[in-house]
Amino acid sequence: MFKKIVLSITLASSLFASEKLFVVERESSSLAVIENDKFKSRILNFRNMNHGVVKFYKDEGYAISRDGYVIKFDPRSEKILAEYKTSKSAIGFEIAEHFVAVANYDDKSVDVLTKDLKPIKKIITNSRNVGIKLYKNQMIFSQMDSDIISVYKDLNSGLKEPNFVLEKEFKDVGEVPFDAMIQDETYIMGFFNSPHFGVVDLNKMEYKKIDVFLGDNKKQVLKVPHFGFWSLSKNETFIPAVGDNKVFVYDKSFKFLKTIETKGMPVFTSLSPNKDFIAVTFSGEDFPYLQIFDTKTYKKLKEYKFDGKVLHVRWSNEKDELYVSVNDSNKVEVLDTKSWENIKTINDIKKPSGLFIFEER
Repeated sequence: MFKKIVLSITLASSLFASEKLFVVERESSSLAVIENDKFKSRILNFRNMNHGVVKFYKDEGYAISRDGYVIKFDPRSEKILAEYKTSKSAIGFEIAEHFVAVANYDDKSVDVLTKDLKPIKKIITNSRNVGIKLYKNQMIFSQMDSDIISVYKDLNSGLKEPNFVLEKEFKDVGEVPFDAMIQDETYIMGFFNSPHFGVVDLNKMEYKKIDVFLGDNKKQVLKVPHFGFWSLSKNETFIPAVGDNKVFVYDKSFKFLKTIETKGMPVFTSLSPNKDFIAVTFSGEDFPYLQIFDTKTYKKLKEYKFDGKVLHVRWSNEKDELYVSVNDSNKVEVLDTKSWENIKTINDIKKPSGLFIFEER
């Protein structure tokens, strides 16, 4: 009887779970809301969203704008709740139980705010800051202009509003860090001008460089690749090459496994929820293309060419679907991840770029 009750509760809770897709509309300072694969509504007044990013923490939504605003909103009621301008240009942020941390390009600082976007602390670095991540009671980010990885420690151990102090800096890590990802205790940093990526073991507080194998025909980079959380599987790390038509595959110990040859210079490498497939998007003349690879064989399964630039993709967590943001033609395409057919077009999305899923329960 008890097992039946538990099963009933589990099934009931799954029935009430649903996904809301929030789409950055980069030219109109807004977020489009998609539900059940249909356009639902639009939230206005999100400032300059040319490089807007959205994240969710429990039932809270946050966004940062290109012109340095952090915006808190309710993803259920679709209402803006608060905003705070950290700088002239913000590039990345992280959310924790008691704070929001923002990496700024211009005014060359990192801001720590309350969850209601009141200032707690501004850390001046005299550098553009990128790759901000959180691990336990640490905040890690990289200084783009001084080639430094900084680790700050919260003296309040995450139990209340933080008190961050510098714990350690790794210097001369590589030329021009640009983006990072984190898995467990490992912080991984990519570089614009160095033929390696950097790895910090946050438990041992040790740094090492991992060589990447770029060809002699390195091209001019028009759009810097984004690593992102989604490029990490349980056993493998996928690294998009900077200026080459490749994605590198490493194991968890950063032993080189394989080079995946791609159509163009990769920008996003996005893993499916079950980690069986990886979607790759591109820049330059290959902007309209999307390629799907099998992560077991590393072979290409499917290639698409859309009628505009593909700026982002997002795998559904509850349906066999992949959403594709096609900027020039003002739409989001929906792909079936069983048949790989293009099954739906969601129109009237204004210049879409980033796609972000809120799981409503």
